[in-house]
Amino acid sequence: MKPPPFQYHDPKTLAEAVGLLGKLENAKLLAGGQSLMPMLNMRFVLPDHVIDLNRVDGMSYIKESGGVLEIGAMTRQRDIEFSDLVKAKCPLLHQAIMHIGHRQTRNRGTIGGSLCHLDPAAELVAVAAAHDATVVVAGPKGQREIAFKDFPAGYLTPAIELNEIVIAVRFPLWPAGHKAAFVEFSRRHGDFAIVSAAALLEINGGKIARASLTVGGVAVAPVRATDVERAIAGQAPGSELFAKACESCRAIEALADIHASADYRQHLAAVLSRRALERACGFPTPGALH
Repeated sequence: MKPPPFQYHDPKTLAEAVGLLGKLENAKLLAGGQSLMPMLNMRFVLPDHVIDLNRVDGMSYIKESGGVLEIGAMTRQRDIEFSDLVKAKCPLLHQAIMHIGHRQTRNRGTIGGSLCHLDPAAELVAVAAAHDATVVVAGPKGQREIAFKDFPAGYLTPAIELNEIVIAVRFPLWPAGHKAAFVEFSRRHGDFAIVSAAALLEINGGKIARASLTVGGVAVAPVRATDVERAIAGQAPGSELFAKACESCRAIEALADIHASADYRQHLAAVLSRRALERACGFPTPGALH
């Protein structure tokens, strides 16, 4: 299939891109194109204008400052995959990247594009929720920050204005030596997850001092399993503790579609949450989904 006709724009600066987005009606931004191009070809979106961000200067970088890992919105997923800084400082992000599509899609796909598309099953969306990330956007009034917990406004809908552009995402880093694990269940490797789980643990003196657990693919946005986080805090890590605590994930209000029923997603949420916590601690995990 072919995309519908549109006018193409190729800005070189962020100010130029923001200006175009503010004055053009029915415009779409093109980042990596891994979501937009299929949607254009299938006529799911019919823009009059496409604004290409690929030549906008200064939107692709990975840097650390003040305990925060900041990644420019146009940074390719492949660059994140091979970043020694990401691997050392943010292992959850590095693990999750390995589940995204295939080499060809990671070569083009961007972190900002994935967050803006906001598919509830997307790996980067789950990592952003787990790390309490902050999304930085730019518009005609300047820049502003959005806590990721406030970023999803609905299904596939980020909480940004029509004249704003995501320019960066900031991940607060956990202390050195923290535990992290990302697991997912999908029909085939490279597919979006039917359900995923992202776990972060800080263990001091044999007890869990801090925990973060996020379940993706179950609801319209990633779900922080705060009941589980509270239940395991202050406890010694163990499979029985994790299994009991993660049963609360069966109460998540789950989606149903052609890939999985709501109750199956709830089952996966409980199982994969337990597995993510076990894997973070280095415990062996079984192969079957039980």
